[in-house]
Amino acid sequence: MSAPWQPLLDWWFGAAGRGAGVTAVEVAASRTALWFGKQDSQDDQAREQFGGLVEQALSNQLQDWQHEPEGWLANLLLLDQLPRMIFRDTPRAFAGDLLARPLALHGLAQGWDQQLPPIQRVFAYLVLEHAEELALQDQAVQLFEALLEQAVTAERQLFAGYLDFAERHQRVIARFGRFPHRNLILGRTSSAEESAFLLEPGSRF
Repeated sequence: MSAPWQPLLDWWFGAAGRGAGVTAVEVAASRTALWFGKQDSQDDQAREQFGGLVEQALSNQLQDWQHEPEGWLANLLLLDQLPRMIFRDTPRAFAGDLLARPLALHGLAQGWDQQLPPIQRVFAYLVLEHAEELALQDQAVQLFEALLEQAVTAERQLFAGYLDFAERHQRVIARFGRFPHRNLILGRTSSAEESAFLLEPGSRF
């Protein structure tokens, strides 16, 4: 009998990702559209298949998932990634962030990220990259730097891309202390500098 979180991990990373010899580049090539695309059909699929689990995670009802690396990662996905799909463009898209951050830091302190394949570690580190707190942004950059340093030659370009995005997030928080592109959704008033920034290409992640 598979673990209760395995269907989610298989959906997110592809069932083939569990097989020996499947590279991070291959996993990313098959799943990047799901991870970073914005398609109604994917959002609907996330809602239909895992919406109930997201609500459980948001209600802190999945604590028994938090005692080993794979369950920890799945819980992070339910708190950090899936709300951004299921509740896209609403305040609830960020509803899991406050729960995800301490959970991510706890697992990192336990070394659980090191027990996961590098491509899966990306989604533990993204929790910190999503934080509107410079110290966590700095930590995210350090973690992505380590991933790149450890990457084999064929995967360096992939992990360099993830590091680049982490550095871009870090620069925004260093400049503004928050992500201006969230202001409208969260009912926050943008400053003149933030409004000007949002007119720049690539200002919205």
